[in-house]
Amino acid sequence: MNATLTVLGSGTSVGVPTIGCDCAVCNSTDPHDRRTRPSILIEYSGRAILIDTTPDFREQAIRERIRHLDAVLYTHTHADHLLGIDDLRPLSYQHRPGKLPLYARPDAAAFIRNMFGYIFAPAYKFGGLPQLELIEISGPVELFGAKFEPVTVIHGETEILGFRFGSAAYLTDHSQIPESSMARLKDLDILFLDALRHQPHPTHSTVENSTRIVEVLQPRRAFFTHICHDLPHQATNAALPNDVGLSYDGMKLDFEI
Repeated sequence: MNATLTVLGSGTSVGVPTIGCDCAVCNSTDPHDRRTRPSILIEYSGRAILIDTTPDFREQAIRERIRHLDAVLYTHTHADHLLGIDDLRPLSYQHRPGKLPLYARPDAAAFIRNMFGYIFAPAYKFGGLPQLELIEISGPVELFGAKFEPVTVIHGETEILGFRFGSAAYLTDHSQIPESSMARLKDLDILFLDALRHQPHPTHSTVENSTRIVEVLQPRRAFFTHICHDLPHQATNAALPNDVGLSYDGMKLDFEI
């Protein structure tokens, strides 16, 4: 089944340009160096699946002219992946029948339910709330003829999720990928990996580490995401191997789901 993946955001938690920064990348005129918080949209057979609701979701949805959503998958509950949840309101009102389903690990679902109690246990009686249903992920999620397989990665000391869907996989915010997860990432057309910067970080992968992962897994195409202002788009891409590159906001890729 043919599908399209759109990179809604490719930046790190503070985005690029970064507030208060005068570095060359933050002042760049290259639109590839303007990075909102990390998220993707997968579209197939008239369906639209979102991974993560960033604080920039409203801007991303307007830019990409998103008119409907059929489901949202969450990788984890850090602010840069979650805090756009209230901006699902207009799209949730259009979702029929029932509420817009959100899928998350059990621990993440409990966090979301507690943090956004006004949505999931609303006492407010005057309307205007997102119409959302929170569903715990206990295995592969079947959505409209496609399977979204959760892939556990390590983010610092915390287990979070990436997802494999058909011939593509999206792993963001990882410092390690367990061997059991590596085994589930073979024979990919498209692989997205965290690559924050060159300098080591306690909770994120580096360009060098993610390049080594690509060498092991050998997807046909690999793209890095969750990119900070240390990495100028054009210069970094010029130093990367063939079929490996930095993703960018608005990038669109076709693949089989």
